[in-house]
Amino acid sequence: MTGFAAIDHCAVLVEDGLIADVFSQKRFDQKHFSPGVEVIDVGGAYIAPGFIDTHIHGFGGYGTEDVSTDSIIEMSRFLAQYGVTSFNPTLYPMENTTMLEAVKKTAAAMGKEPGARIMGLHLEGPFLSPARLGVQRPETIRTVDISLIEQLWAAAGGHIVNMTVAPEIKGMRELALYCIKKGIILQAGHTDANYENMVEGMQAGILHATHLFNAMSKLDHRNPNAVGAILIHQEMSCEIIADGFHVHPDLFKLLRQDKSIDKIVLVTDGLKPTEQREGPLYANGEEVIFHDGVFHRKIDDVIAGSALTMIRGVKNLVSFGFSLEDAVKTAGFNPAQVMRYSRKGSLVPGHDADLTIFDKNFDVRAVMVGGVLKKNDF
Repeated sequence: MTGFAAIDHCAVLVEDGLIADVFSQKRFDQKHFSPGVEVIDVGGAYIAPGFIDTHIHGFGGYGTEDVSTDSIIEMSRFLAQYGVTSFNPTLYPMENTTMLEAVKKTAAAMGKEPGARIMGLHLEGPFLSPARLGVQRPETIRTVDISLIEQLWAAAGGHIVNMTVAPEIKGMRELALYCIKKGIILQAGHTDANYENMVEGMQAGILHATHLFNAMSKLDHRNPNAVGAILIHQEMSCEIIADGFHVHPDLFKLLRQDKSIDKIVLVTDGLKPTEQREGPLYANGEEVIFHDGVFHRKIDDVIAGSALTMIRGVKNLVSFGFSLEDAVKTAGFNPAQVMRYSRKGSLVPGHDADLTIFDKNFDVRAVMVGGVLKKNDF
């Protein structure tokens, strides 16, 4: 699967961490390789562009809320086992001093990753609507503060890639102009925006949306609000959590009919205890329990967040009616395009050799990150 079209019985040639060529079976059989070339037979498994998760808080018992570089490094290690080759560690809003430290410690893991590579940080706030917090803590939400975003940018060493904001809050246009200069992708989310607010946000460059349908103003026949604006305007791309719980499976049919496939980005929005193997489960500072496919706060059983993995999301999209090729596209090519990762998301010569190899049962057999193969099982 090249990211543009599926090729049956293909082979990928990797040289110096880059994709050198992609062969059909016929071309591969006719090709004469030097003796030093290692040929790896993946046994009929799919070779896809590496999965890119642009919205994930934690994995395997590790995450951004730990305010620890080592925790992000372990998160990278676990993610690779589940098909992820690149990710944007996502930070909840926190008290200012703690958030600055968390941003600094998270960015410090870049270049030290043993598995999936960090492309940059995703800040899910703090400039959000108090009316659409989900499980965000209300005391951590701020009005727009350019001084604060400047401090966060500096603490991250300039490695903030995307940021979730509520388009309707005062001062958003000034923030949007700042982020455009810094190359930060703004996403509409945790928003109570009406339709006009969303259009104004689009005019300011907010052209991506955080977890469509969740924590945003709902579609109404008298005011399309945030959900309606995202569906109506084809220039808007959107994240979607494909666990079958955050969004009803039949709504994916509507989404697929209404949005170009290029505008749909699979994310997990995964929490720290996702695939955690032992110990108590905590997310965003609160104990959670897992049932009905998602994490719930133990204290009140409110849904706390996703336990999705990218490979399971791809599998679910196929079960929801997407073609396998389109499902894979939402996991690799589309996030690369939206986040402007120009050398990722496609198996074409000159791109980074980031591959996800999975079988017909959607079990990840191996990943390749920058030309380095990490096997689960061949």
